Amino acid sequence: MNLMTFDASENVHLINERLLMMAEKTADTFYSTEKTYSNATGIKDRELSLFEDAQHIETYWKPDYVKQESEKLIQ
Repeated sequence: MNLMTFDASENVHLINERLLMMAEKTADTFYSTEKTYSNATGIKDRELSLFEDAQHIETYWKPDYVKQESEKLIQ
């Protein structure tokens, strides 16, 4: 039951390190990403990197998306 009611965005304001979130704009779960990002108020250096035209699962294995993610992480 705890897992079903868990909301990652509730305590994200406690993070005080840099934050990079990556998401696909049309993902079914994008609302959660937006909520978490907007609640990360204690983070000065934060970024929300958005991918277009990708299905969520494709960002894990399609070379173009993996390359984009890797380059973003290296930055």
